[in-house]
This record gives sequence, C-alpha cells and structure tokens, in this order.
Amino acid sequence: MEKEKRAKTIKRTITGVIALPVLAVILIFSNTIIMDIFTAIIAVISMYEYFHCFKSTSKANPSQYLGYIYCVLIAFTHFVDDRLLKNILIAIIPISLVILFAELVLSKGKKTFKDVAITILGICYIPLMIIYLSLIRSMDVGHNLNGIILVWFVLIASWGSDVFAYFIGRHFGKHKLTAVSPNKTVEGAIAGVVGAIILGILYAILCNTIWNAGINYLLIGLIMAVLSIIGQIGDLAASCIKRYCEIKDFSELIPGHGGMLDRIDSIIFVLPFAFILFSIL
Repeated sequence: MEKEKRAKTIKRTITGVIALPVLAVILIFSNTIIMDIFTAIIAVISMYEYFHCFKSTSKANPSQYLGYIYCVLIAFTHFVDDRLLKNILIAIIPISLVILFAELVLSKGKKTFKDVAITILGICYIPLMIIYLSLIRSMDVGHNLNGIILVWFVLIASWGSDVFAYFIGRHFGKHKLTAVSPNKTVEGAIAGVVGAIILGILYAILCNTIWNAGINYLLIGLIMAVLSIIGQIGDLAASCIKRYCEIKDFSELIPGHGGMLDRIDSIIFVLPFAFILFSIL
C-alpha cells in the first residue's frame, strides 16, 4: 500500500512538472480568444466526465447535448459585449428548465425527474462556473493589476491549499473532517487555509515589487482564506458525486491525478467567487 502511494505521488509530481509550464504559457501569453477556446475545451472534457460517471453507472440518463452546447459557447464569450453576456448567463437556467421539462413530458417515460436534476446540476457546476476562468483572465482592475496576474491567485487558493492540506493532513492529521472523504482531516483543512494565505501574500509581495500592483496584504490574505475554504468545499462536492456514483476518479485522463474534473474540482467553485472578490482589490 505504501509503495502504491509513493508511486502515485511520483506520477502526480511528474505530471505536474510537465503540465504546469504548458498551463503557464497559455495563461500568460494567450489572447482572449485563445483563452476562451482553452476554457471551452476544459469545460467539454469536464462535462463529458461528469455525464459519463452517471451514465456508466446507470445512476441517471442526463440530457448531454444541452451541457455540451453551453460548454462550446464559452469559446465565443468575448464575441458579445458584457451586458449581453450577463443577460445570457441569467437566462441559461430558465431556458434549460423549459427545454428539459419539455423533453421530460414528451419522452414517454424515457426521461425522469432525476435526469432533469442531474443535467441542471451539471450545467450549473461546469459551464456556468468555468466560464469565470475566461472572465478573470480578461479582468483589469487598475493599478497594473490585470487578469494575467489575478488568475494565479485562483490557482494558489485551490492547488496551493490542496498541497498544504495533503501533506499536513497525511503526516499530522488525526481528526476526520467528514465521512464524504475519509482521508481528509481537520488539521489538513486548516493547513490548506493557512498555506493559501501564506502563498497568496508571498505572490502579492512579488506582484507589488515587480509590477507595482498595489495589492493590500491584509485584504488579499482574507480573500485567499475565503477562496481556500470555498475550494475545499468544491473538492468535497466532487467527492459527493463520485461517492454517489461509486467511482474513485472521474477518468484516467491525467496520470496520477485522475480526470480533468478531479484536477479542477476545487478551482470550479473558487472561480466565480474570485471574480467577485477581485473587483474590490
């Protein structure tokens, strides 16, 4: 068992070392159109994994086409102005409900209320959350502070918190956090929040020193704490889905990490709240 854990840790590390530079290049150097396409691709892959875990285990029969349409539309985010985009985001849920319940009524028993619920959850969970990756990347809040800088706070709040929680929880964790994810501990959760604050402030110091970003350290510390907690809830939310479907990972797409959704489960929850909180910086 210990050898398996060590092998998995090595595999996770190698994958991270390879993938992180690629991600960095996209986040730093891509224009808004490429960023939107990149976000849409992530959304489509995640949407597939989400739907597949329900269909492959016969837990539900979601209407997949609707989720995929919304994921693909993310690629066109910056082809519409902000006001129209806001109206579209508001309208997606009522439009989806009308379509899905009409499909339910006309399906002659092939669709159930559970299918409608799982589909709506997937739409809220993936495209409506992931789109904020593109929106954050295109932000400009002044003081030399733009989306290229801000998006890294999201990654620190989720992945940085995850790393601290994993290592502290593994070596010092004694109190179980929740039955949803038996390996998570209270000590690990606290370490995740503290780690996110420390890394966030260190990154803010770097930003202020190099780009004169004018970031308030107390404010960014509070924001990182909030985002870390939200990210950990997102991680547990994914665990709830996998536990319901009785699967370990959403897929085996990323060696050592599981599927795309396994890798970004915390980021998904962080993104919309980060978009709101970054506006006060």
